[in-house]
Amino acid sequence: MIAHGKDIKIFSGNSNRPLAEAICKELGTVLGNAEVGAFSDGENFVSIYETVRGSDVFVVQSTCGPVNDNLMEMLIIIDALKRASAGRITAVVPYFGYARQDRKTKPRDPISAKLVANLITRAGADRVLTMDLHASQIQGFFDIPVDNLLGNPIFTQYFHDRFANQDDVMVVSPDVGSVARARAFAQKLGMSLAIVDKRRQKANSSEVMNIIGEVKGKRVILFDDMVDTGGSLCGAAQALVELGGATKVYACASHGVLSGPAIERIEKSVIEELIFLDTIPPRPGVICSKLKYLSVASLFAEAIERIYEEVSVSKLFV
Repeated sequence: MIAHGKDIKIFSGNSNRPLAEAICKELGTVLGNAEVGAFSDGENFVSIYETVRGSDVFVVQSTCGPVNDNLMEMLIIIDALKRASAGRITAVVPYFGYARQDRKTKPRDPISAKLVANLITRAGADRVLTMDLHASQIQGFFDIPVDNLLGNPIFTQYFHDRFANQDDVMVVSPDVGSVARARAFAQKLGMSLAIVDKRRQKANSSEVMNIIGEVKGKRVILFDDMVDTGGSLCGAAQALVELGGATKVYACASHGVLSGPAIERIEKSVIEELIFLDTIPPRPGVICSKLKYLSVASLFAEAIERIYEEVSVSKLFV
């Protein structure tokens, strides 16, 4: 590994190519010439069609669905670049999958997040650039540098422009686990905070118990890091209206996984608008009038430029 490559090269798998192209546009470059596909039996293959010797290479790949294919693509791309004598390889993972099993909650559980961290490191990555990890301790699972960007500033700007100087708006954490994240968001907006207290019976399902804080007559913003099946978020929104007396519910989350019945649930919910970052691309062919996506391309482009120039990335965290 060298500390500073001779030039920047960006490569991408198939998980979020539009974001990779948008990052390249921000940097004034183009995607590296590579073919990423699969053989007829489903095995992934990669061919790099340009020299990367001595270059500072960034591989943009979210590990969203199909998760295993996208993860394997990233590992193979990294391996190909390593064997082609790339100067430094940074895995740019806007959405880090397998992050929900970050600890053992019962006997014989795996710690999948640690396993994936090991795979990325052993494949040949020299550092990782990601956004809004499901659990911040996952940074410690890597034995290489990790920069965990925050989507918070993008949402802060969006809602500040929309609700500036309006005192009937407040932030709500959809569960106790997201309180720290929601509190930081509320402080930046200068808004008060409420919490939806719930008990999760099993994965991808939850039961709303009560609301901590006064939301009656308020417009509320539910703030979370990801939305998977949508049951938890939609249930919290329903409780805020029916139990708490909120007048309108908006929601935002960094990662729109949107698996299973998520779209149908969101469309039928009381949520007025749900804003995601484009760390995961919209599902093709799926239309939902309540969904809106904000771009993270400029934030990742600036982080990539700072990493290449060997200057501090911490400025992007404020």
